Amino acid sequence: MSDVITIHDHNEIDFDRPGKALYEVAFHYDGTWGNALVPLAVINGTANHDRGGRVQGVACFGGTHGNEYEGQVAVWRLMHELDPAQISGRVILMPRLNQPACNSGTRESPRDGVNMNRAFPGDPFGTLTYRIAHFVTSRVFPLVEVVLDIHAGGRGVEFALCSSFHLVSDPAQYAEMKQVASLFDTPFVYIYSSGMARGLLTDEAEALGKVTIGGEFGHSSGVHQRGVRHAYQGIKNVLHHYNLLPGTIQRVAPERENPPRLVEAVDLEDYVPAPITGVFEPELPVGSAVEAGQFVGNLYDFERVGDAPLAIHAPSSGYIILQPFQAPIAKGDTMLVIGKEVKD
Repeated sequence: MSDVITIHDHNEIDFDRPGKALYEVAFHYDGTWGNALVPLAVINGTANHDRGGRVQGVACFGGTHGNEYEGQVAVWRLMHELDPAQISGRVILMPRLNQPACNSGTRESPRDGVNMNRAFPGDPFGTLTYRIAHFVTSRVFPLVEVVLDIHAGGRGVEFALCSSFHLVSDPAQYAEMKQVASLFDTPFVYIYSSGMARGLLTDEAEALGKVTIGGEFGHSSGVHQRGVRHAYQGIKNVLHHYNLLPGTIQRVAPERENPPRLVEAVDLEDYVPAPITGVFEPELPVGSAVEAGQFVGNLYDFERVGDAPLAIHAPSSGYIILQPFQAPIAKGDTMLVIGKEVKD
């Protein structure tokens, strides 16, 4: 077991200390005595690989949403496994970023009801979640060039296994993110809309010019072995890619012949809301190719005995990136996303 340092004064974190340091960073509760103790690993490698001046640091986050566990598992494993003697540069790992939400297994923090992934850039004088977000923005982001935020579907929906990023205007940043996203070797690399929400961790990192990758590596608040494998090895592949960690990039799914397929859903019209509250019966698994107008499932309103199920059809041609998994789905919630293939 490694020694863990509890930090109340955040200025006492030594981000330059050689080797590996494990911290529990204290953020005081609102309205009661006590602290959320957020785990943080700072690894300043003692090796001296030639990185070509490209990247000095990488930050990895799990548990931005507390009921998404693949990232928590993958980043926690790396927090303990990465050896500073093999690393050149800096790696910062926060496996349970929204620690109160992770403890309760919820999307939002039970301490203030805030979704961490709507709280950025944060507020040093805000409630607990905003203060944690501000710590990341002010203390972590300035130290790295690459930001990895590992998600899963949480409750309700199932995503096709994918890494992801937003469409950005800088051609060099876009090209780099597309390449880095492919290192997770997921079936899909998904370019998603920045218009669906504001205050995302990835929004803030992208705006700061970071190479920023998200992804959906599971669903239903479980721990999916396949998703953990892609998240874990994908992060290591990123470290290999920038030569922070020696070794070669490894295929995660060598049995899949084709490389990750680049798809996009960047328009709000690509996010189909449920027209009624009901139970969705899928016709096809996520990841399936569909044509515009193709039947993809039935939506049942069991409170209206006289109504037959409502047939749902694909609004466009592409691949099913998201559809409901747990039932029911509420009217207005996104029930279907079709990703259109992007040709290089």
